[in-house]
Amino acid sequence: MKGSTHRRCYCRDPHTGKPLGKQCPKLSSRKHGSYSIRQELPPREDGTRRSFSRAGYESLKAAQADLDHIRALLGLADTDDPEGMTLIAAMLEEVGDEKSPLPDVEETRRRLKSGQDLIGRLTVGEWLDRWLDGKRIRKSGLSRYETDIRFHLKPRIGHHRLDRLRVSHLSDMFTAISDANAEILEQNAQRRAAVEELATVPWKGLDNRARRKVMKTAIDAMPPFRRVTGPATRLRIKATLRSALNDAIGQQILTFNPAAHVELDPVRKPKALVWTDARVARWEQTGEKPSPVMVWTPEQTGAFLDFLAEDRLYAMWHLIAFRGLRRGEACAQPWSETNLDDHSLTVSAQLVQDGWEVETSEPKTDSGFRVVALDDDTVNVLKRHREQQDADREEWESAWVETGMVFTQEDGSWLHPGKMTDLFERLVAASGLPPIRLHDLRHGAATLMLAAGIDVKIVSDTLGHSDTRITRDIYQSVLPQVGKNAAEATAKLVPLQRKTEAEEAARKAAKKAKDKAKAEARAKRKSKRKKPKK
Repeated sequence: MKGSTHRRCYCRDPHTGKPLGKQCPKLSSRKHGSYSIRQELPPREDGTRRSFSRAGYESLKAAQADLDHIRALLGLADTDDPEGMTLIAAMLEEVGDEKSPLPDVEETRRRLKSGQDLIGRLTVGEWLDRWLDGKRIRKSGLSRYETDIRFHLKPRIGHHRLDRLRVSHLSDMFTAISDANAEILEQNAQRRAAVEELATVPWKGLDNRARRKVMKTAIDAMPPFRRVTGPATRLRIKATLRSALNDAIGQQILTFNPAAHVELDPVRKPKALVWTDARVARWEQTGEKPSPVMVWTPEQTGAFLDFLAEDRLYAMWHLIAFRGLRRGEACAQPWSETNLDDHSLTVSAQLVQDGWEVETSEPKTDSGFRVVALDDDTVNVLKRHREQQDADREEWESAWVETGMVFTQEDGSWLHPGKMTDLFERLVAASGLPPIRLHDLRHGAATLMLAAGIDVKIVSDTLGHSDTRITRDIYQSVLPQVGKNAAEATAKLVPLQRKTEAEEAARKAAKKAKDKAKAEARAKRKSKRKKPKK
């Protein structure tokens, strides 16, 4: 196919205003005008001709280099590959129309062989939509991905070309999120201050009502209260993007994942703390929890279970407190996987929330599938619960909903995990005990097992952790007395010549008594010597 270079200028006839073109007398100078190229391309599907043209080259050498580049691109497709020739021609036609840089030859060769778009104009937003459509995971997981993409990724980096996404773009995105957080906090503070001020204005009186109206109008004009994007959410956003870009690499659309190299502040997970007497006293004074994750002592756990002795769902609270089932696992536990004769149950399902909707799902990881051993007392509790459920079934008759679940609503239908969390909080408040979350009841079960000297591997398996390191990282705290006993046992392993504090006090007391006796004896002897003779 024909291709050529030529030189032209844009001078015009001063009288007619028409371009001089090749008639310009200054074209004899090599520094006048600029070079252009034109390359014939394979015809369109309808047979019409098309070509690649570009002007503005300062030298013949630069023009010839681009012409050779175009011919190298055209040579990527074999003569017996009309589809490849058509794709390359369409690519060059589009590049020429948009005046964009010529694509790299080797990159184009790779894309042509792998069946990808040759131009690589796919944006991040388009790829994220395509990636999300192809995910085949449970609904709640899709919702989390969709939230990250819709609220954070597409608005901030969706316009970038996928193949030109850089680490700097992601760093700028997270910086912008942090800046937005500061703005949200300031706006929340302003709205909160306005609401508090409104609460101080009396309702009675024309002036007060007029003032309240003005203040309400001002509050309505303010941005609503919003949540900031915390460190854990930022890490989740990064994980979502990283997963999407890894799939792009797997499909040979990308060769580099910038999300794997952007740095974020680490998230420190709160450690579980035990509600000691001192912490309870502090909470009663200030209403503040020492940590987001709090654990009851054995005495507090026992007091709570005694308080719930007549509760219809006592068996569920008992099971979570002693065996550490997750909320969704307890709500989805079927009788078919609960073997009271063998003192065990098999965790094989869970109820998960998507917004407020609930669906049944398999455990998220392989370690979630597990067999949990049951003690005699827990077995007896579950037996009494089954008897009560049988009585409820007879009472409801045809209206009973047969789900096969161990723990149900009064009519046999599923328990809503979110409602169980709300119910638990109300029960804790009614019991008068220091507050914990429902998930903290599971934490308490783990702490009790570790305090009882059970091997961390067994504790990890019972809880359904994929690695014992997770168990150690979360449950660093133990009950105070257990910690003291461990410290005492450790101290006794080291022989020391110095006396203990009690022994030292006894020694000092004996020395003091001995010194006192000596002083009294000296005083007695002295008084005898001073006694006058008769």
